[in-house]
Parts: sequence; structure tokens; C-alpha cells
Amino acid sequence: MPDVAARLGVSAHSLYKWVKAIAPDKSEQHSKELLEAKSEILRLRAQMRRIEEERDLLKKAARYFAREPE
Repeated sequence: MPDVAARLGVSAHSLYKWVKAIAPDKSEQHSKELLEAKSEILRLRAQMRRIEEERDLLKKAARYFAREPE
């Protein structure tokens, strides 16, 4: 950093501040991770609903065929 600051003609402190200002902060990363987690939860909930519907349908079919004499 000090070499780059000297080549640019600015103080190393200023260069550190500039780098810190443009670097993504942890809150942006945290909100991105939260958004990804929420979308994953929504996807899994939808999948669970579909699987439960399939299970219920199979239960009904099993009861129907269990009552039918062959």
C-alpha cells in the first residue's frame, strides 16, 4: 500500500480509506446471504407441500385398493 500511495502521490492513510470505502461491507454480504437463505426456505417449503400432497394421494389410493376385493 505505501508504494502504491507514493506512486499516486497520496498518503497511505488516504489510500486505505479509499479501499475501505469501495470494499463491500459485511452488512451487504450478510443481507445477500439472508436473501439466499430465504429463497432456499421458500423453495423447500414449496417442495414439502408438493411431497405432502403426493403422500396424501398415495395414502388415499392405498386405502382404496385395500378395500377392493380381488
